[in-house]
Amino acid sequence: MVAKTIDHALLRPDMTTAEVISGCRLSALYNTASVCVRPCDVALATKELQNTTVDVGTVIGFPHGTTSTQAKVTESLQALSDGAVELDMVLNIGKLKSNDINYVRQDIQAVVNAAKQKLEKCCVKVILECSLLTDEEKIKACKAAQEAGADYVKTSTGFSTGGATLEDLRLMRGCTDPDCVKVKASGGIRSLDDLIACLQAGADRIGASATAAIVDEMRARKQNQ
Repeated sequence: MVAKTIDHALLRPDMTTAEVISGCRLSALYNTASVCVRPCDVALATKELQNTTVDVGTVIGFPHGTTSTQAKVTESLQALSDGAVELDMVLNIGKLKSNDINYVRQDIQAVVNAAKQKLEKCCVKVILECSLLTDEEKIKACKAAQEAGADYVKTSTGFSTGGATLEDLRLMRGCTDPDCVKVKASGGIRSLDDLIACLQAGADRIGASATAAIVDEMRARKQNQ
């Protein structure tokens, strides 16, 4: 089912409490894989989505990835205490571009280890922000995430200079072990055709805010067959 590939994004900085509640209810109605909310909204989303099959996720070190490792760990543990079961963390982009791969790997690993120690089933996704990286840097980031034990690598925050591209998804899928690491596409996915193209390019999960339009389009096509 298309909806179960979608993490419904509720991350705009100006989003009101009422909009967060509305977004959670939309996710429950469409039965998405998860909602991805701001850290301050995790407890609210958990309350709204109790007794549903929609997981609660949040973002860590968002959107720039520049907070310290300890800050990311603390933020992660607070999110899990508030009810999150999925964490989308931004890697340290500047350290990656400085070729300090050990820092990047250890930063991810600290979050992975702390999160899974607190909640074994926690899913950790690592955001690369591909629009700021060379292909070589993307490959290094993917390998570091895999070595650190992350569950997913993710293209983008949706708040930088570009979103998911099919080329990046193919690259990310090609340089990671599909038995260990999945791929999430995020940023600029606004139609059913966009979603299908991303899945065909290797994505397992889709981050989107246009969930209703995408799923409604799928239902309309089925009715017209």
